[in-house]
This record gives sequence, C-alpha cells and structure tokens, in this order.
Amino acid sequence: MSDNDRAKELDVLLLQLEQQERDLSERRRKLHDRMAVFPDPARQAELQTQEAELSKERRELHRKIDEARVARNELRR
Repeated sequence: MSDNDRAKELDVLLLQLEQQERDLSERRRKLHDRMAVFPDPARQAELQTQEAELSKERRELHRKIDEARVARNELRR
C-alpha cells in the first residue's frame, strides 16, 4: 500500500472518529443540560457516573483523532 493510499485511509478514519466525537459530545451536552435543568438528588450519583463514562470515551476519541492526524501528517511530508 502506498503512502498516498494510507493517507486516504487515515482521512476516512478521521472523518469517522470526528463524527463519533461530535455525537458523543452532543450526548454529553444533553446530559449536562438534564443535570442542570432537572436536578434529581436521587439520580445524581448515576448521572455523574454516566457523565464520567462519556467524558472518558470522549478523551479516548480525542487521543485516537490526534494519533490519526499525526500519522496522516507524517505520510504527507
């Protein structure tokens, strides 16, 4: 596989990862809104756990996006 083909694959991967990150960020924003607008002490711990899990997933996606960008940029030099 040529560097150009690999760069194209990385471009596709980046598009997919970036869409996943946007979707995840939207879910996280909605959860934050729900926590702020409808505070429910009985569910607070559960919602905080959900928020922590979404944040962890989002950080992992950001890591993957950064790695893919670095690899793509190295191929394009």
